[in-house]
Amino acid sequence: MRIPPLPPEPAGLVAVKERITGLRQRFAGRGGSFEAAAASAAGPPAGGVEEAIARAAAQHGVEPGVLRALAQVESGLRPDAVSPDGAMGILQLMPATARRLGVADPLDLEANLEGGARYLKEQLDRFGGDLALALAAYNAGPGAVIRYGGVPPYPETRGFVSRVLDLLGRNADLVRPRALP
Repeated sequence: MRIPPLPPEPAGLVAVKERITGLRQRFAGRGGSFEAAAASAAGPPAGGVEEAIARAAAQHGVEPGVLRALAQVESGLRPDAVSPDGAMGILQLMPATARRLGVADPLDLEANLEGGARYLKEQLDRFGGDLALALAAYNAGPGAVIRYGGVPPYPETRGFVSRVLDLLGRNADLVRPRALP
């Protein structure tokens, strides 16, 4: 008995396979893997994230809701997130910032949250507790906030600050330029 040949793969399946191959190549050499990225796409690992956020917030005197909103905007609460710019972890620490904060492994949930919470607290202290300015400094650097005398006019930074404030149910109009405290 002769087995008939398999029918050709549907065009949609071919496109999906090509996309997966492209993603595997994209993640090669980034310190992560496609499999790890795919596993994290559904969201944070079960348990541990909320407790770790609460611990880091308490350790550095930051509101847990603020730290959670920051993590939500930065990484979607994914401890293994890596941005195209090289920011890593749940609070998306840049490698130089992570080193300055003493975070040896930015993809370690606890270490990333501890370093990121400490950095946010530094910015809150630097800008007199003004959350919008501290968030802008977290995103664009404190030098940019000082240089512009408020939230810098960068669309990315303004959007970032607005998204965090919106998650907190706070007035995103705080993003408009104003004098430093």
